[in-house]
Amino acid sequence: MRGRLPCAREKGGSATGPSPVDRRKTGSKHHLITDGGGIPLKVITTAANVNDVTQTLALVDGVPPVAGRVGHPRRRPDALLGDKGYDSNPNRKELLRRGILPVISRKGQPDIQGLGKLRYVVEQMFALVHQFNRFAVRWERRLDLHDAFASLACSIICWRRLRKG
Repeated sequence: MRGRLPCAREKGGSATGPSPVDRRKTGSKHHLITDGGGIPLKVITTAANVNDVTQTLALVDGVPPVAGRVGHPRRRPDALLGDKGYDSNPNRKELLRRGILPVISRKGQPDIQGLGKLRYVVEQMFALVHQFNRFAVRWERRLDLHDAFASLACSIICWRRLRKG
């Protein structure tokens, strides 16, 4: 029949879950790892109710080889900075086993002095990535499309930084 709207589809999609801060509305959360200069290395999209600490090793494992000096490309960073959401003794032990120094504030204790200035790089990257409207508000139900837009946004940010320098 002409003029009728199709039936509303079910909302959500994969990697969505109830938000702990937004009256349990479904949503997604982005986890991001960057280098010291603010170049995004890996983005992961999870449900809004997934703890940050569960994605620590997935982010570190997702870092691609970094070309540089002659020889084997670097696969791991020297140190990993994180806020209290990434505090976990098993993750600390695993990072140390991999040769990565965890610089993460402990829960229930004062923040590490000067960590906020270093974490600013990551917060700035979140702001830059969320300037892309398709990424800030998740319109796609399919996770693979959303991840494609995420990697496209990170690629554009890298290209802009290379063009400046």
